[in-house]
Amino acid sequence: MDYGHPLEFGYFLIPEAADPQGVLETARLADELGYDLLAVQDHPYQPAQLDTLALLGVILGQTTQIRVFQDVGNLPLRPPAMFAKASATLDVLSGGRFEAGLGGGGFLRAAQAMGAPPLSAGESLEALEEAVAILRASWSGAPTLRFDGAHYRLDGARPGPVPAHEIGIWLGAMKPRALALTGRVADGWAAPLMNYLPPAAAAGAQTLIDRAAREAGRDPSEIRRIYNLAGAFTATAPAPARDTDDAIIGPPDHWTEVLTHLALDQGFGTFVIMGEPDPRMLRTFIEDVAPQVRERVASARALGGAAERPARL
Repeated sequence: MDYGHPLEFGYFLIPEAADPQGVLETARLADELGYDLLAVQDHPYQPAQLDTLALLGVILGQTTQIRVFQDVGNLPLRPPAMFAKASATLDVLSGGRFEAGLGGGGFLRAAQAMGAPPLSAGESLEALEEAVAILRASWSGAPTLRFDGAHYRLDGARPGPVPAHEIGIWLGAMKPRALALTGRVADGWAAPLMNYLPPAAAAGAQTLIDRAAREAGRDPSEIRRIYNLAGAFTATAPAPARDTDDAIIGPPDHWTEVLTHLALDQGFGTFVIMGEPDPRMLRTFIEDVAPQVRERVASARALGGAAERPARL
């Protein structure tokens, strides 16, 4: 199951309020090293974390190439019409380097404590689907918007600016209803961290996304698949890689084998590594692993998807 997406590599940044300059230094290093993406988690109710959307604005102002997204944005605390305007503004100011990672909100009570509407899990998904429609309409260049939903209402709103590029809407999803929503309406799936959703479980999630996409008249290959990776670089791998692993642990060649499998056999096109902001780790992933994965995937695609890879368990 290879959807043919160009491979992208990113770093998962934690917005530590205790070390704001260190956060910015890591972002600048990722940009200098040639990372495609910088992913920043968005938990506004965490007092130890900076506001993610504001942080991304500063990061975009201090970098030149890297694209950014919330991994993933907390919708209950970011009304879609305002999120659309903020996203478009960041995209325009950065020359098209903002993508919209978005979720229904995994910690609804914590969000409600900050003033978010009291939604059930099911209602939060309904609100998320309405938000996607509002975002797309807001970025379309339409002069006015009207929307009468169960959770959001626009009555002659005047949106703008139009983004510098077609902003991707990447939804964070893990449960069946959210995965089906992703297949119906999203541009990408931001899968949970590998320790929450190992590759074996991710394969089942991919099937649900693909089925929902086809039922909605969409080609599943339209949906980019983003995998958030847990793991560490070590001198040797403690065991052969398995699809039940919840982390990738081993030398660069081991990482290359696993990511090649995830790209060619499970359809992931974007890999975001999480870990302490160690410059050596950042360099190893983008300088040693990423080029090898790109080369192996390109070679397999040139051969029609055939490649010599160890069997997976």
